[in-house]
Amino acid sequence: MTYLLALLAAALGVAGVVLGEADDSPGLQLLGVVLVVGAVVFAVRQARRGR
Repeated sequence: MTYLLALLAAALGVAGVVLGEADDSPGLQLLGVVLVVGAVVFAVRQARRGR
């Protein structure tokens, strides 16, 4: 379940980057990148904890 949430957050982040590119909005792109990086960090931490 936690991996699904991380995947959903990463997908929302990618959508934010793409939509920010189309609208020329650097703030939305930054939020999208932060969301993707946060989702990856969360998923890696959960994977390492599971060992």
